[in-house]
Amino acid sequence: MTARFGIVGAGWRVNWFLRAARALPDRLQIAGLAARRPQRAFDLVAGYDVNIYRSPTEMIAAEVPDFVVTSVSLPANPPIIRQLVEQDMPVLSETPPATTVEEMIELWALQEQGARIQVAEQYHRQPHHAARLAFAHSGRLGRISQVQLSACHGYHGISLIRRFLGIGAEQATVTARRFTSPIVQSPGRDGLPPAEKIVGSDQLLATFDFGDRLGILDFTPDQYFSYIRGQRLLVRGERGEIIDNQAVYLQDYLTPIRVPFTRHSAGPDGNLEGNYLKGIQAGEHWWYRNPTLPAELTDDEIAVADLLLRMADYVRGGEEAYSLAEACQDRYLDILAAQAADTGQPVHSQHQPWSNALSAQS
Repeated sequence: MTARFGIVGAGWRVNWFLRAARALPDRLQIAGLAARRPQRAFDLVAGYDVNIYRSPTEMIAAEVPDFVVTSVSLPANPPIIRQLVEQDMPVLSETPPATTVEEMIELWALQEQGARIQVAEQYHRQPHHAARLAFAHSGRLGRISQVQLSACHGYHGISLIRRFLGIGAEQATVTARRFTSPIVQSPGRDGLPPAEKIVGSDQLLATFDFGDRLGILDFTPDQYFSYIRGQRLLVRGERGEIIDNQAVYLQDYLTPIRVPFTRHSAGPDGNLEGNYLKGIQAGEHWWYRNPTLPAELTDDEIAVADLLLRMADYVRGGEEAYSLAEACQDRYLDILAAQAADTGQPVHSQHQPWSNALSAQS
């Protein structure tokens, strides 16, 4: 069954939703796009068969989508979500759903009143992260006690840390500091830099102490595009660990087993199957199989498409795609990390209105 979804917004991230629908036309279809600046929207959807509307209300009346994706500026997102909820429309919100704790509490009140709000947190659906999460929770590493992550910023990184550690709404002591170091300017959203230039690279190093489990987030925005700043991951359990793309675990207390995470793709070395990721294997087991094949998508586009498909299942009565409670907790801890970095003092998390729902999901 094809899911029809609308989009509110005309920013950079809208491209991911457009490409996902174009790559999976039998499963996803864009019902329309609503934007305050129609010319910007026209430029964005050039090459796509998408109807443009001046408001979400106009789009919903004309197209009757199954759900609507909000991909707008952070300040604009909460009021647009509320507007869509008032029209009884399921919402897949871009991250984060709100910028302040007060705004998140207001959104959570809508959820408790029956609103159907999910959040487009995609990093745990990226193939390499999804494979390592599955391996970490297979029991081979034993109980996970520590995660050190340098792969994505703020709430995205916190989402991954919580999932690797198996953390729901457990309380944390948060410490953080910022550091700036020189780097040759990296490519960015607008492409390559015009010339070599030394710029400042802003780094956030934050720790989340959950008592019996520890998460460390270390990130600089250069990592998203840089040729010289890579991703890093360490997951430690009592019987083994994952370091980047290799795992080691004990078969028995005298027998360590080392396995790499191996990507299998169609297309390279003369293969004629197509050009797509098949999945990721470690040892004899597949830890990830691409739910979008044979679509030609990048890892991040695969993750976004996966979320859209899960959102379609959710509005038909299935499991949640990524709950508002999860996303609010990610953003809440992100806010605390910024506060700790600003003050230089530890910050202690508190019970929030969504905490009980999050604990029930853990």
